[in-house]
Amino acid sequence: ASAVHTVKRHGPDRIIGFSPIPAMSMLSYAGGSRFLQLLGGVNMSFYDWYCDLPPASPEIWGEQTDVAESADWYNSKYIVVMGSNLGMTRTPDVHFAAEARHNGSKMVVLSPDFSMVSKYADWWIPANAGQDGAFWMAVNHVILREFFAEKRTPYFEEYLKRYSDVPFLVVVDPGKEAGPGEAAPESRRFLRAGRLARYRDVENADWKFLVWDEVAGEPRSPQGSVGFRWQEEKGKWNLEMKDGLDGQEISPRLTMLGVHDDVVEMETADFAEGRTLRRGVPVKYLETDGGRVAVATVFDLLMAQFGVSRGLPGEYPETYEDEGIPYTPAWQEKFTGIEAKTVLQFAREFASTAEKTEGRCSIIIGAGVNHWYHNNLMYRAGIVGLILCGCVGKNGGGLNHYVGQEKLAPMAPWSMLAFALDWGKPPRLQNTPSFHYVHSCQWRYERGFDEYNSPLATGGGNGAGRLTRGHTMDLQAKAVRMGWLPFFPQFNKNPLDIVREAEEAGAKEPGEIVRWVTEQVKEGTLRFSVEDPDAPENWPRLWLIWRGNALMSSAKGHEYFLRHYLGTHHNMVAEETATGTTEEITWREPAPEGKLDLVVDINFRMDTSALYSDIVLPTATWYEKDDLNSTDMHSYIHPLSAAVPPCWESRSDWDIFKAITEKVSDLSRVHFPEKVRDLVAVPLLHDTPAELAQPTMKDWKAGECDPIPGKTMPNLAVVERDYANLYRRFVSFGPLAKRDGIGFHGLSWPVDDLYDELAQKRPTAEWNGQTYPSVEEAVDAANLILHLAPETNGESAYRAFLAEEKKVGLPLVDLAEGVREVRYTFEEIARQPKRLLTSPIWTGIMNKGRAYSAYCLNVERLVPWRTLTGRQSLYLDHEGYIAFGEHLPTFKPNPDPRSMGDISRSRPEGKSVLLNYLTPHGKWHIHSTFGDNERMMTLSRGIEPLWMNDRDAVDAGVGDNDWVEMYNDHGVVVTRAVVTARLPRGMCMLYH
Repeated sequence: ASAVHTVKRHGPDRIIGFSPIPAMSMLSYAGGSRFLQLLGGVNMSFYDWYCDLPPASPEIWGEQTDVAESADWYNSKYIVVMGSNLGMTRTPDVHFAAEARHNGSKMVVLSPDFSMVSKYADWWIPANAGQDGAFWMAVNHVILREFFAEKRTPYFEEYLKRYSDVPFLVVVDPGKEAGPGEAAPESRRFLRAGRLARYRDVENADWKFLVWDEVAGEPRSPQGSVGFRWQEEKGKWNLEMKDGLDGQEISPRLTMLGVHDDVVEMETADFAEGRTLRRGVPVKYLETDGGRVAVATVFDLLMAQFGVSRGLPGEYPETYEDEGIPYTPAWQEKFTGIEAKTVLQFAREFASTAEKTEGRCSIIIGAGVNHWYHNNLMYRAGIVGLILCGCVGKNGGGLNHYVGQEKLAPMAPWSMLAFALDWGKPPRLQNTPSFHYVHSCQWRYERGFDEYNSPLATGGGNGAGRLTRGHTMDLQAKAVRMGWLPFFPQFNKNPLDIVREAEEAGAKEPGEIVRWVTEQVKEGTLRFSVEDPDAPENWPRLWLIWRGNALMSSAKGHEYFLRHYLGTHHNMVAEETATGTTEEITWREPAPEGKLDLVVDINFRMDTSALYSDIVLPTATWYEKDDLNSTDMHSYIHPLSAAVPPCWESRSDWDIFKAITEKVSDLSRVHFPEKVRDLVAVPLLHDTPAELAQPTMKDWKAGECDPIPGKTMPNLAVVERDYANLYRRFVSFGPLAKRDGIGFHGLSWPVDDLYDELAQKRPTAEWNGQTYPSVEEAVDAANLILHLAPETNGESAYRAFLAEEKKVGLPLVDLAEGVREVRYTFEEIARQPKRLLTSPIWTGIMNKGRAYSAYCLNVERLVPWRTLTGRQSLYLDHEGYIAFGEHLPTFKPNPDPRSMGDISRSRPEGKSVLLNYLTPHGKWHIHSTFGDNERMMTLSRGIEPLWMNDRDAVDAGVGDNDWVEMYNDHGVVVTRAVVTARLPRGMCMLYH
């Protein structure tokens, strides 16, 4: 009833749902998401919300996350572990690390504390917490100097030329040069191919880029960039080093040194000292349609950034002992506490091992780094070392990020089922950090971010410098209206009413409705909800929670949730500080409390979310339902099987949402007897042609361009809703899968005959004179996914590679030819888990028993990465990154704790200490699950304790097992203390 009421009065985009990591129980997640998307509701993200998604992965590889399975650790000859406590949180897998050492691998652990994984190490390097980036920046300085400048390393050079953006040309025009925080129109951007007469008339010329060809002695545009991906002519989106214009071979130069026309001094930012350094860079001058410009290779910019002079003028360090200039081994000592000689030994061992083994060096990394401020810079620093040494896309090499159970292997059919794409598109998907930052009013409690941003990134009055000043909430509003981010609710009106008003104004066809809505947005009569989030018409109303603890362990801002979502008691002491600091947002007084009408929790225990919810529906546990499970730690697909029926009134998540859907359908026959049309706004998406929509950032609201859906503002789509038949649609796999095929990552392939096979051999649903494959039972849904997924159906894998082959223009189908007859069923994997098949949706190659390792498909088969140049991106050509001085790998120190607003009102009381509060995962529980029973509590002091350094404990007057109180402006925690010498001073840990 609440769902129907909310749809009718406020709109379906006021109904939201949160459930974490689908991979652990795919169908349990899919039951709720399928209901929500058929309804027109909103699915909230999870991986980014936990800060488990590593931003450096999409930055460099265009991939959310892809990593090696743990069995591939055995293939590595040099393993670096940082921010990941394998013995603690990867207990089933850590034996591979131990066995790798027995096989001759060296294992180095960077950890501020003597953690459980440290005992596996050949070498423990106790770097200060949060300073891994400084360590790796110095390591890269040594590698560039000793393996590129002082000597040439053929394997490293050839790898960089083909698989990275290091040879590409960047505009370095001294007449337009700007410091960090400024961006002249072209300064520090890749030179676009269309700027040269040779390529002026080619398709997507603004999205094709240039290298310097040694043979031709002039620039050439190699295949593989994003412009080739989305052009009409197929077959040139590959990493063959050929000119996309005429197919001629290209021999790219890494450096202009030796053929340069001039040496230009460029500014590099030293964020640690708040200064800029001028360093010489060799350049060539080119004639473009806009006049003469100077260009340098990314490689030469990297050399300048890392302080490797090669005899060029400028403020370069002279020796490794120069501690005053970044990024020497001596420089990093003041941040990491690690001697320079340790860095030198590490860098030489790492690079020489990579040279001898052709890239079998790896980094295992996790939340211990990813949960720090500037996490992406720390990751990028390590990834640079891997790419310089040719380690990515190699068995035994690469970056292996493990946080949570991230990998859902059969993504293509699962996403179609889970988001009801078989009945209508597009879905409403929301990035949760934006949602909670706005709707739980956390934006009201912080000031402008230039208070903690480096002054080096706040200068300049032109270009993207505007991104480096102001309030995050203003940027959030801009990001939504310019199509960069989703936000729900979409507009300050019910989207069903918006379509109805458009129809009353004479708009009938979807295109006419979209034009009418665009005009209303332009005139300001229809506003984005994000611009006035505290107005009642813009509140979320109904929240469904399942498979997670969204109001506690999954709540970053628990006290804000209690106050502004639920309107109940809270322990927050923070004060609102955003008054007068925003320009794009309507400020309302007082801040609303109790925005939500109803919270429904589907749970098998009374956790915090259940205790605060209005309705709790009892659900089945892992051993009481049929489901599918996959992970990045191994390459098998597993079933969850119902060993016993659900207890008492509990049901599986799939059955609960099926029952809810049936009741909504019953009520809708009265309230929505006819089909209705909904308006869905979606952002410009990765892996679609919309990647080419905005060569530069222009704000239509500021008059810089017109609002054009899908170009300068979000895409708008009209979607038909059939609420009276919601249940029938839920239990039937719809016709769009047969008509459109399935796919993922911008790739799709036909499955019409496979769809028909399901209708012939599996249970069916018949209504309105049509027959559909049935998904009424969870096991039927599981079999549907297994029957269509290229990871579990060899014929689907073959077709997927055939589709990829047409885009890439190189042979790929041989990877699936030998498995075309393979078909997995739920009954089969219940008897024995099966290994996944090689698929173009992922980047590893598992043929002939190979361990899965990320990006082998890119390296061995020349399939581009889904990035700007099609290569691994060491240079981030984006106006925002340039403005913040992060276009090249860099180091930024940890912000001062007081600048972050966490302790503005919290004052030291009595004997107290200021500590960094870390929340790693424990060994004996998954968050509070499995750990909050009497037996485990008895073994753990009766409560999850706080771990702190023994000398910090003395300063605070704390003894082992004493009750302690931790507090900041956001809340308070009371627990017992574990006093230990294994933690360094200045930090404490509370496992969760």
